[in-house]
Amino acid sequence: MKKGGLILLVLLGLLVLWGVRIYNNLITKQETVEQAVGDVQAAYQKRADQIPNVAATAKQYSDYESEAFTNIVEARAKATATTIDMSNLTEQQLANYQKMQDELMSTMRANLNVIVEQYPDLKASELYINLQESIESCENLIANARRSFNEKAKDFNQYLRRFPNNIVAGFGDFEKMPYFQASEGAQDAPDVKSLFND
Repeated sequence: MKKGGLILLVLLGLLVLWGVRIYNNLITKQETVEQAVGDVQAAYQKRADQIPNVAATAKQYSDYESEAFTNIVEARAKATATTIDMSNLTEQQLANYQKMQDELMSTMRANLNVIVEQYPDLKASELYINLQESIESCENLIANARRSFNEKAKDFNQYLRRFPNNIVAGFGDFEKMPYFQASEGAQDAPDVKSLFND
């Protein structure tokens, strides 16, 4: 083999190694984003798991018609049935997921506020206060998980779009990751305590 052919073969080998390195980095970053989606879903699930406890505690204090509790259970079922499909992750999918989660909290707030107004002793219950703190803690966990997801998605997107990474990404069929967006009315500070109507 001639010297020129050997140099060409070495350069081709280096080019392939370079492409493999970029591809592997894309895979690693994509997996990191997928893990972050799992963390977001786990945080929402933790909050959803607290809702039956809150409803059961409220039920102990009230003989309020079961419509309020039925509304809460149905909203929880809808929210927990909605998942994020990483194989087809789109902004619309994230928006739908977020909408179901927001509807759950809205339904819970509306129905529990009615109960608390009719049964003020409920607000003084130690169990109810502990559950209020637990829900507030879940809200913080959700916010942190969403922020972490968006940071990881940003890191992936920036790496994906940089030249020459974008060339390798095109061969690997990688696509830009969407972000969690703020919900409508997010500019208004959420008041978790209003859930329990002081």
